[in-house]
Parts: sequence; structure tokens; C-alpha cells
Amino acid sequence: MNSFLKTDNSSSDLMKGLISQFDVNSYEERTDELSLEVDPIKNSNRPLPMDKEINLDPNKTILSKTDSKGIIEYANDYFIEISGYEEFELMGQPHNIVRHPDMPKTIFKLMWESLKKGENIHAFVKNLSKDGRYYWVLTNFEFKYDEEGNLVSYYAKRKAAPRNAIFEIEKLYYTLRNIEARQGMNTAVNYLHGMLEDKKMTFNEYNYNLLNVNENALKNYFDNSKPEVQINSPEEKKKGLFGRMFS
Repeated sequence: MNSFLKTDNSSSDLMKGLISQFDVNSYEERTDELSLEVDPIKNSNRPLPMDKEINLDPNKTILSKTDSKGIIEYANDYFIEISGYEEFELMGQPHNIVRHPDMPKTIFKLMWESLKKGENIHAFVKNLSKDGRYYWVLTNFEFKYDEEGNLVSYYAKRKAAPRNAIFEIEKLYYTLRNIEARQGMNTAVNYLHGMLEDKKMTFNEYNYNLLNVNENALKNYFDNSKPEVQINSPEEKKKGLFGRMFS
């Protein structure tokens, strides 16, 4: 994959591919209360995962709105199309209706730590459609507050994640899942924090590094802004913008 996108005016870095703090035990006890995406829905009709991927259109955005506890209040047409659920099946459901069992609980804990504080978080998430297929997304969140400053809603945008970044994040998720299975989520959380401390990165910075992009460039991706393109060869020009992003 060739470099093609300038990330900001003050840096010469080019994008090669685009596309804390509470007790763990307390967190686990509150998962039912908050409808967090930590445990799969207790539903005998939950889809059986199959090893078949849905390829997302990088030009389109999966959008949903939830209340402060993660209950779905709105889903756009692309969310409905990709998830395979009817609109009425999604409304009033916890967002973990699309949670894939391959996702580590640790990642959702980290996400909700950030979201409850009103902090955006970019994460790679593997989701499960109604028919059992899976699809990978990159997350972005916006927040709505009431007149008293209380957080009342989340707007979640998800877009296609590039293949090379998925390949790398799957290695981390494999490790976290196995630690969770053997030593529990607390140990997995400690491992993740230790890894990030060793790399001197936040979780968002770790994911920026996988994407070889900075925050501003990622914001442009979610805002559907046209990035500044640097064409390095005739072949690149023929491939087109999203071809270079996801090849």
C-alpha cells in the first residue's frame, strides 16, 4: 500500500492506509445496569457465527444513536442493511445485539470508560450480522448533553477498516481473549495497559499508529472530507482513492 495522504500541515508524515479509571470488579457488576457491550445478549436465538465476511463500502457510514446506557434509538439505512436486522428489531435493543464473540471484553471496557467520560475513542470492532457473517469497523463517537450538562446520547459512526490494520489488531485481540479465558478480564486489562505504557501510547494513538494516520486525517475520513492526495505513480492514479486506501 503506497503513501498518499498528508495528515496535517505541520507534519511531513503521509498516510499509508486509512482506511482511566475505575475498578474492574465494580465495572463487571454494573454491566447489566448500563447495557454495556461486554457480555453477549442472553438470547437463545443469537446468530451462530460463520467464517464469512461482509465487505463494507468505504464511501458509506454506519450510524446509530443510543441513550446513555447503550440502548439503540436510531439506526441509519446502512446499519440496517449490513446488520441484516429490520429497523423494528434494532430499536430498543442494547447495541451489543451485533457483538461478535471474537471481540475481547477488555476492548469494550476501555471503550465505555472513555465514552462515559465524554471522550471519543477509535477502536477496531468485529461485529456479527443477523445471518452470522461478520464485518470489521473503525469507530468514532459524538456526544449529546442536556441543559444541565448530563450526557444523554451517543452518536456512533462506523466505517470500513483497512485490511492491513485488521491483520495487526487481530493479533492483539487473540492475546486478550486468551488471557480473559484463562486469567480473567482484570488480568487482560492490566496486560493492555502495560503494553500501551511500554509503547508510551494511548489506545487511540496505538490505533493511529496501526493506520499510519493522525487524528485530523481520521476525522476527515469520518467527516467524508476529501483528503489531499499525493499520486506516486500512474498505477496508483488508475486505482482510485479508495482502491489505494484498502488495497
